[in-house]
Amino acid sequence: MLKNEITELLGLDFPIIQAPMAGGVTTSKFVATVSNNGALGMIGAGYLSAHQLRQQIREVKQLTANNFGVNLFVPNYFELIEDEVEMMNKLLKHYHGELNIPFEKLILPTLESVFHSYMEQIQVIMEEKVPICSFTFGVPTLDVMKKLKQHNIISIGTATTVVEVVAIERLGMDAVVVQGSEAGGHRGNFISDHEESLIGLSSLIPQVVDNISIPVIAAGGIMDGRGLMAALCLGAKAVQMGTAFLTCEESGAHPVHKEAILDSKVEDTTLTRAFSGKWARGIKNKFIKEMQDQASIPSFPVQNVLTQSIRKSSANQNNKDYMSLWSGQNSALARNETVERLIQRVMEQANRINKNV
Repeated sequence: MLKNEITELLGLDFPIIQAPMAGGVTTSKFVATVSNNGALGMIGAGYLSAHQLRQQIREVKQLTANNFGVNLFVPNYFELIEDEVEMMNKLLKHYHGELNIPFEKLILPTLESVFHSYMEQIQVIMEEKVPICSFTFGVPTLDVMKKLKQHNIISIGTATTVVEVVAIERLGMDAVVVQGSEAGGHRGNFISDHEESLIGLSSLIPQVVDNISIPVIAAGGIMDGRGLMAALCLGAKAVQMGTAFLTCEESGAHPVHKEAILDSKVEDTTLTRAFSGKWARGIKNKFIKEMQDQASIPSFPVQNVLTQSIRKSSANQNNKDYMSLWSGQNSALARNETVERLIQRVMEQANRINKNV
């Protein structure tokens, strides 16, 4: 059960994948340490330029001979609505004042610039011969899929519903991460709307495995060996863990972010669009509460750019009130430990359960 087609496909000792958390969490040392301990380390490249991505891939290669992967955000259509941006900027001026941030005119993303950056990232992944590439917020085009296959790159999609999983399999991807509503960070839905995508993982896994033949990787609230074995018993072949890895010593997450998770209670997470314009799960703070009744929030990635200086300054000031403290629903189970100890602990517990099944 713990050795299967996914561990063979990805070259892993254990059916564990470290979630590709973008925004500085997945440092080169962190990713390499995960891979060196028998799981799959993943670079969260959503906010990296092609140059930054190339540099980090080369750094990881220097630190591990084992497989690792890169995750990309697939660009989605969005509109830059000037009135909406102007209204949001007026609202955010209050927070700039509170954090003593000079208000500057921002260079806002366009659909063309986002797509160009994404295609540059694809090119880097092929040139650097990265063995595994996963996608979130959508799927690559047929042309990109063809190129990935020509370069022998294993492709993994991200889905939240059966409809999305079927689309991923039809495209010819090698595996799929199914993201339950418990998952921390951004929702990976791309066909189903927000409400339709909020399926709990224990319901989602059997729905999915009954409809596709490619291997399923389960994500959402998995923190220990119990979660791993539950996912495998429901039909998944591996798990993807984010929050559990985020609080590890080697993680690049801000100390305030780690502390917020380690101090959290079971009821402390919520879904919000306040920081990025896309639904994401994180720990409630002042910014989320004050923005929760705001009806007009620009789409991702526009809102993400508009709030960037607020999040960055808040982090620099060790102020959790305005940081995006992404976390899954089982944050209360998080521990401050090394990557090595986390993987050992998960597998020890999973093996004990497996012997008693």
